[in-house]
Amino acid sequence: MKIDIHAHILPETWPDLQDRYGYGGFIRLDHDCPGCSARMMKGDEFFRDVDPNVWDPRVRMEECDEHHVDVQVLSTVPVMFSYWAKAADAHDLSKILNEHIAGVVDDNPKRFAGLGTLPMQDTERSIKELERCVTELGLCGVEVGTHINGTNLDAPRFDALWEAAEELGACVFVHPWDMMGMDDLCDYWLPWLVSMPAETSRAICSLMMGGVIEKYPDLRFAFAHGGGSFPATLGRVDWGFETRPDLCQVRTKTHPRDLVDKIYLDTLVHDPDMLRLLVKKFGADRLALGSDYPFVLGEHVPGTLIESLDFDPKIKERMLSGTALEWLGESREKFETDASRAHSRSVGYELK
Repeated sequence: MKIDIHAHILPETWPDLQDRYGYGGFIRLDHDCPGCSARMMKGDEFFRDVDPNVWDPRVRMEECDEHHVDVQVLSTVPVMFSYWAKAADAHDLSKILNEHIAGVVDDNPKRFAGLGTLPMQDTERSIKELERCVTELGLCGVEVGTHINGTNLDAPRFDALWEAAEELGACVFVHPWDMMGMDDLCDYWLPWLVSMPAETSRAICSLMMGGVIEKYPDLRFAFAHGGGSFPATLGRVDWGFETRPDLCQVRTKTHPRDLVDKIYLDTLVHDPDMLRLLVKKFGADRLALGSDYPFVLGEHVPGTLIESLDFDPKIKERMLSGTALEWLGESREKFETDASRAHSRSVGYELK
């Protein structure tokens, strides 16, 4: 069984948000014709081209079948977070996106699970939408950005949200957005290649050294892109934590190295040696298949890196599906088919 925890989706259409809210800056899709690619536009500014697999569940299920992916965990494209907008408008947009994802999941419950998005600029609204996502829409959790308009995720104003997520049993997927250095790194796609990994490390370090990971031990955080630059710089981070306690140990005395078994990472690292390092440093039980479907910087055939290496079959099975199920808080039976059940037994994986 393959469960991809990092797969983005958009509705095929949504209301004209500039007209709906009375100001610009929001994303829209410009379609040329049915079944063709579309342009994501931010006002009159081109953002990116997207193909029908971004919005068409039928196309994405065909591609999943081709790549032997059993389940995708759906989340919005981070540019849709709209944390910069008025809170009421971001909340309204969150509802539109969350209801769309819930509808796709409801139509194909064996193929998809869903994560909602929240108006994170307003914690009270975020808690209300989180509760609706989990208790009414049946989503497994939420996706959030690595910061909220420059405020890190350990800020005290988010404590009530993390407490609510822990109580609801909701998982949290942290994805980089609005990357640092965007104005300074104009060449060579550097915001996506350099700043995105740094953003994820920023979020992990903030949640660890800010005491959030300890304060909410049952809250299941997962981080995109293999944790970004965090795994490769863990030694530096931990050494700084030890040598400058006056700066680093202001909210917790627990070293970051002692918290790596409290978080989850996806496996989108594009490098065999890095995946081996993640298994060594974090353990396969903290790693879940993630592809960044359907975007070009993702793994085009999800699970290829995991399957290409000489890991024990049980370790592969854990990364391909077992960790995802644990993070989602779901049972294998919810998604399992006869074929995936037979494969699990063939490699000796313990079915849960």
